[in-house]
Amino acid sequence: MAMKSIVILDFGGQYAHLIASRVRRLGVYSEIREAETPASELENSAGIIFSGGPQSVNEEGAPQGDPKIFELGIPVLGICYGLHWMTATLGGEVTSSGVKEYGKVRVRGSGSGSGLFKNCPDEFTAWMSHGDEAAKLPEGFERIATSDSSENSGFADEEKKLFAIQFHPEVTHTECGETILKNFVGMCSADPWSVEGYADSIQEEIKSQVGDKKVFMLVSGGVDSTVAFTLLDKVLGADRVQGLLVDTGLMRKDEVKNIQKAFSDLSLPNLRVEDASEEFFANLKNVYDPEEKRKIIGQTFLDVQKRVSEEMDLTVESGWMLGQGTIYPDTIETGSTKHADKIKTHHNRVEAIAKMIDQGLVIEPLKDLYKDEVRKLGEELGLPHDLVWRHPFPGPGLGVRILCSEQEEAIEGQGSEKLIVNSEKLLPIKSVGVQGDGRTYRRALAVFSDNPCKISEELWKKSAEIPNKNQEINRVLKCTSHSDPVEFVFTPGFITRERADLLREADQIVYEEMHSDDLYEKIWQFPVVLLPFGEKSGQQSVVLRPIESTDAMTANSAHLPEEVLKKMTDRILSLEGIDMVFYDLTSKPPGTIEWE
Repeated sequence: MAMKSIVILDFGGQYAHLIASRVRRLGVYSEIREAETPASELENSAGIIFSGGPQSVNEEGAPQGDPKIFELGIPVLGICYGLHWMTATLGGEVTSSGVKEYGKVRVRGSGSGSGLFKNCPDEFTAWMSHGDEAAKLPEGFERIATSDSSENSGFADEEKKLFAIQFHPEVTHTECGETILKNFVGMCSADPWSVEGYADSIQEEIKSQVGDKKVFMLVSGGVDSTVAFTLLDKVLGADRVQGLLVDTGLMRKDEVKNIQKAFSDLSLPNLRVEDASEEFFANLKNVYDPEEKRKIIGQTFLDVQKRVSEEMDLTVESGWMLGQGTIYPDTIETGSTKHADKIKTHHNRVEAIAKMIDQGLVIEPLKDLYKDEVRKLGEELGLPHDLVWRHPFPGPGLGVRILCSEQEEAIEGQGSEKLIVNSEKLLPIKSVGVQGDGRTYRRALAVFSDNPCKISEELWKKSAEIPNKNQEINRVLKCTSHSDPVEFVFTPGFITRERADLLREADQIVYEEMHSDDLYEKIWQFPVVLLPFGEKSGQQSVVLRPIESTDAMTANSAHLPEEVLKKMTDRILSLEGIDMVFYDLTSKPPGTIEWE
């Protein structure tokens, strides 16, 4: 190790790199190693943190660390799965919990005065994502925290500086999370480290990786690809970088025109625009599966890039490599770490690109950064504020916001009929979610009320409780267009230009209303989703998904003012082809930010 650091052992959790990022912001260098790293390679570290993970520690083949770690005499913190592995390894007992916990949970200190909770209140909100629990503590440990559903939410052997917590202190939604990590870091004799100078360190990596080659950069116009493109231009020079903007037909309204103007203002002349929309729509015809859509979009990107690169003689044979604006959440959700569960395949991680990465033919200068760090880097590079703080937009564009299905999902499982009562109704389509660090593909539950655009505190609470208690559901929505449940009329559909144009108009309405009410910079991201059903035949529904987040790894549904929600709903209902609107109240987890 370059310096005395805190090591995060990655058991496959979605938050492993988030832990590392948080530790670095506390002024200590951190690095991520595989869970199986031998204790002999860790003896010079300042401290060790075990990450969460998608598996049960009782499953065959579940990730295992080296038990000799506990003999090193250095501070150790186990988080979620890390708590389970620590418990089982040191002689405790781990069992499946009666009630799974996902999202915000109230945690209470046991009164033991643990140094881990120094300067924390006796009770605080914490972020949970687990299905197992420690039923029996290892010898020598005392309980330091509990919750309603998890009696042993935290325990410690203070003398040996061994700590275990069921919740995730690394996510922003855990009150005192930063304080808890700071307390642990303070117990470690780590070397200081500064997060300043991102650009300088990344520039050296770019020069080393590219060598004497040139870079052909795929540009979307979003924050990530813009920062990556600008960085590559700055480090290598415009004569060694060629940008390509592919018009997929799945971009936001006036997107291409706005991107061209922005890059012109930035004096970045090396950008080519290729209209490949007909090719994308043709390849997506009769495609309904979310994963298949992502793979096709990614492959079509690659096909267009290959065609254009050959036309411009920007091939591997002539000394060019591919550049992408990939950031860390893209790679972890695709399951790129050893034990991580695949949540969804990102278009820049399809098989063909993965092979190019293995061959050293792809450069991704932002691949280890989170969105907030990318924005910081953009500001260091001198990019304008409006561009740096632009809402994130997925690489596949509206392709992952237009839900497709050949037939409505059948309601299965005992007790399902109990969910279609009074003011609640299951939607006839599924969406992707993430629970317990694993991927789910489940139904959404819609709630109706006399005042459609008013969201009660009781409903916000209910939106967190329902997915935890019911295995058929990973999202809760409020219908903002109807007071009473209606019989949904399902219309089979795949991605077409007509559906894309319709969603583009709805998305533009949301964009305009956010700016009109000064909400744009208060909301981190605002996906607008199109569903293939409505109240009448041939009609469709729109889902509003405003998000509060800093890093995309966790998120809350943003609370929209009632009057804003009503204006958005009324304007969207005026679009021909839309007759229902819903408001997604779900946090991440259990729902992903995007629906696919």
